Amino acid sequence: MDNEITECIRRALAEDVGTGDATTLATTPENLVLRGTFLAKSDGVIAGLEVAGQVFRELDPSVRFETDVIDGQTLRSESTFAFVTGPGRAILTGERTALNFLQRMSGIATTTRSFVDAVEGTRAVIFDTRKTAPGLRYFDKLAVRLGGGTNHRTGLFDMVLIKDNHIDAAGGITAAVERVRAGSSAKLPVEVECRTLNDVREAFGLSVDRMMLDNMDLATIREAVRIVAGRVPLEVSGNVTLETVRSIAETGVDLISVGALTHSVRAMDISLKIIKDE
Repeated sequence: MDNEITECIRRALAEDVGTGDATTLATTPENLVLRGTFLAKSDGVIAGLEVAGQVFRELDPSVRFETDVIDGQTLRSESTFAFVTGPGRAILTGERTALNFLQRMSGIATTTRSFVDAVEGTRAVIFDTRKTAPGLRYFDKLAVRLGGGTNHRTGLFDMVLIKDNHIDAAGGITAAVERVRAGSSAKLPVEVECRTLNDVREAFGLSVDRMMLDNMDLATIREAVRIVAGRVPLEVSGNVTLETVRSIAETGVDLISVGALTHSVRAMDISLKIIKDE
């Protein structure tokens, strides 16, 4: 298990358990063994199975988490997909944290799959954004990948994305790009946000690695595609919805970034029914 995942799970458990699970410690015999069944209560793409299993193992390494499905698989409502067996106190204490991860990640994966399916047959790739829950970016972006999407930059450190405020602060697109190439970030990929077709022409002349078409209408996007003619990858961003994404993809752009994959998550409905193990 990745160290970052383990550390985040431990923080989540510390946040929930604190000085101890008062209810479980009071009601559940120390040696009681329980078995739990995970049930999908809505259709969706499951994501976060390894994370859920690690939650329980952090509380007690003897807990067994078993599943006959894989992350990224589509489930139907009322599908049983995983089982957890072991010390009852560990299972009851970890129940909510495991479900929180599973429900959020599955919700993201499900939404991502909807967007990916909507642009099938075009050249467009669905990207996420940095609009993630603070402290949960690793999980949110993992869920996007499990849903069939692609991750944009991880954070502010691994790519230069010159947006409108940077352009205004630097005094223009050319000035901003020149500052980047003269500084410590010169070896990183450079993307420039373009608000107008004049911005597209200016950025295109600077041989940047990618251009972002921000909040442009379809006619303007098509003209940008014509100007660039496939020589620089074009990304569309801004108010992309399931209703509009197909039309955007059909303009011929390469990438479509969708903040809604992670900033407006609708959790997948999942339950855990726990019984005494025989």
